[in-house]
Amino acid sequence: MRLPTQSTDRGLSGRLLWDLLTFDKLMTNSVVHLIYWAGLAIIVLMGFGMVGAAVGVALREATGGNFMGVLLAIPLLVAGLIVLGALALLWRSFCEFYVAIFKISEDLAALREQSTADQAKARALNQTVHR
Repeated sequence: MRLPTQSTDRGLSGRLLWDLLTFDKLMTNSVVHLIYWAGLAIIVLMGFGMVGAAVGVALREATGGNFMGVLLAIPLLVAGLIVLGALALLWRSFCEFYVAIFKISEDLAALREQSTADQAKARALNQTVHR
């Protein structure tokens, strides 16, 4: 098991660089949030495409006086919106899973630091008792 690194006063930019190079602090939570919003934007664009396709089918078929295209466009629109909602929920679940995994990693690191501090305190107390 890797021991936690000793924190020294490096300043804000030095500490950020050190955390980035040593993986002591994970930056993935903020990255996952950016990826979530980018993926959600792509899903919304796909939804606009599905709505546009449904409207296009309805308009194409309605110009010839045939209203069968409108009847075809309505289920296409409803199915597209249902798929859009399902994709948004799946994408959210996927991103929350990764955030939870990285939160567990941070919690384990905090527990490791607490355990090391408790062991050092116990050693110091043990040494003072035996003197």
